[in-house]
Amino acid sequence: MSLRQKLLLVALCTLALPIAGWLYVRQMESLLRQGQEQALTATATAVARSLAVIDVPLPLPGNGWYVQQAVNPITIDGYGDDWAPLTPWSQPLGTRGKLLLAEDDHGFYIYVDVRTAHRTRADSGDANALSSDHLILDLVQGTQHCRYLLASAAPGSFTAQALDPLVAGLPSRIVGQWQEDGGGYRAEWRLPGGLGLTALGLGIYTAADGGDPVAADVRPLWRYSPDLSQELARLAPEATRARLLAPAGWLLAQSGRLTTSGPQPGWLSSVIYRSLLADPLEEAEPWTADVPRLDLPEVGRASKGVPSTVWRQGEERDSVVLAAAVPVERDHAVVGVLLLEQASRAVPLLANRAFLSLLMTSFGVMLVAGAILLLFATRLSLRLGRLRDAVERAQLDDGRMDGHLMQGRFPMTESDDELGDLARSFQRLFEAVGGYTDYLRTLASKLSHELNTPLAIVKSSLDNLEHAELSEEAQPYLARARDGVARLGTLVRAMSEASRMERAIAAAEPEDVDLIDVVRGCAEAYRSLAGARRLECVLPAQPVHLHGAPELIAQALDKLFDNALSFTPADGWLRLSLHPLEDGAEIELANQGPPLPAAMQGRLFDSLVSLRDKAIPGDAPHLGLGLYVVRLVAERHGGIASARNLQDGSGVAFSLRLHGMPRQRLAG
Repeated sequence: MSLRQKLLLVALCTLALPIAGWLYVRQMESLLRQGQEQALTATATAVARSLAVIDVPLPLPGNGWYVQQAVNPITIDGYGDDWAPLTPWSQPLGTRGKLLLAEDDHGFYIYVDVRTAHRTRADSGDANALSSDHLILDLVQGTQHCRYLLASAAPGSFTAQALDPLVAGLPSRIVGQWQEDGGGYRAEWRLPGGLGLTALGLGIYTAADGGDPVAADVRPLWRYSPDLSQELARLAPEATRARLLAPAGWLLAQSGRLTTSGPQPGWLSSVIYRSLLADPLEEAEPWTADVPRLDLPEVGRASKGVPSTVWRQGEERDSVVLAAAVPVERDHAVVGVLLLEQASRAVPLLANRAFLSLLMTSFGVMLVAGAILLLFATRLSLRLGRLRDAVERAQLDDGRMDGHLMQGRFPMTESDDELGDLARSFQRLFEAVGGYTDYLRTLASKLSHELNTPLAIVKSSLDNLEHAELSEEAQPYLARARDGVARLGTLVRAMSEASRMERAIAAAEPEDVDLIDVVRGCAEAYRSLAGARRLECVLPAQPVHLHGAPELIAQALDKLFDNALSFTPADGWLRLSLHPLEDGAEIELANQGPPLPAAMQGRLFDSLVSLRDKAIPGDAPHLGLGLYVVRLVAERHGGIASARNLQDGSGVAFSLRLHGMPRQRLAG
């Protein structure tokens, strides 16, 4: 991975900016919500206190019976078809019954549904009516009340029996309908309108359960009040909907309607707000304005004296509604719950604007930071590339260091940063390596030059001794001294030749060649030199291409052949073969002859190492430079040179494994 890619990855760390901003905007939205909650709660509390201190008909503490407004005409037949729209808000009556109360311009309607599997039947006028299954109705008018017994021995019409003395203003006769099924019975009757009832009592007596046959659950009557609604509209703030509820959640009064202010946000802003910014919202359906009772946790908490707020989805798209429920207290008792609701798009709009502004700012910052890092990485890469090119050009083809770079032209040595320190360190290193390389490169020539003078002195001295009269005993010593001087002279000349050969191998120019042509040409030239020895050449059928220096390969083969020829018997054999490899080629020259000593196999290709006999006086010394040249050629082609004994022990094999010389890159 390049430096630019790594720095671009580092630039991605700027993503922390929009993430931190997103958290900040969410926190800001929470603070905005908290501010609105506190403001609406304070307003609702003020309205609730106003309702408590003025003379408005608030419900008394405790439970009550809620009277709904009939939405359609009700026929007294004992069936619940006419009550279907009101059935979801039936009120429990004892453990076995359900109660529905409704009124319209024609009267006051009561519907009771009792579930019991065992029946004891009697009519209201029978002597055993109180011991059979029956209903108790208690009508309360101020401080007076009258109880009625409702019973029927069979489905159909029934007439209630008064249990108390009749009270003026209360009906003397109540007629209704009684219907039964396998699971219980239903009773339905109508009272005249305008009775002015302040409370109503109802009781269910089941003979199978026992108990007080005349007991009734007497509760005050709650209903929706237009007068109270007008008073509430006067106190409630504008652009809000106010609802006054009984502690059990029954609607007593309401005013106002929800109106959403502010422009309509786009669909993208809506998606962003709902998915990234908005806290969970309550569904809007339980808060609909058409229900007579709100059975919600917020109302329940407020009925216990604890104010509560909740956010829910608005009826219009992308709007939110804040609802605050506060208790209405009179004489330190909760007599109702005031629910104040306010719809708005302000919170989503502010949050969206802040978030979109943050996104644009963060995006701009990321672009600028990314561009700066990219430019920095590009400049750093270019500087490193210059330093790399300078390092690669520091060594010339002949192994010497580039004198221009060593004379203060090494790039970036004047920089004050870390790359400048690195460039100066490279320059000092190359100066030291260049000096040492020059010393090693000229060591052989210096030694050969310095040794020539003492060798000439020794040789001239030996020549003078030959003209002197020496005893017969001294003549062999003189001959050995002259042979030693000759060998030293040959060694000095060979050192100079080896130094020139190393430079020549390093400076060789590569080209694309077919090794088959190189090996075949060498084999044809060796046949005249092999004499009576058999020379076999094994070549592959397909071309073997290699990027290298053919003259160096031929020179290495010459050294190998010269070495093999010196060890091969006059009637022996030699085999030159070429084998292609996946990443190059291998040239092997095998010959018949003595095996290699195990201790010498790893040192054969070192300089000045030879296995030839060195003890014959007068012969030209062999300095062991031929296989050293073979190793240099192999290494110049990215390969190795090796030697091994043949498995059958008949001779040895020298192999030259070549991978090719590197291709030179064109300077950009």
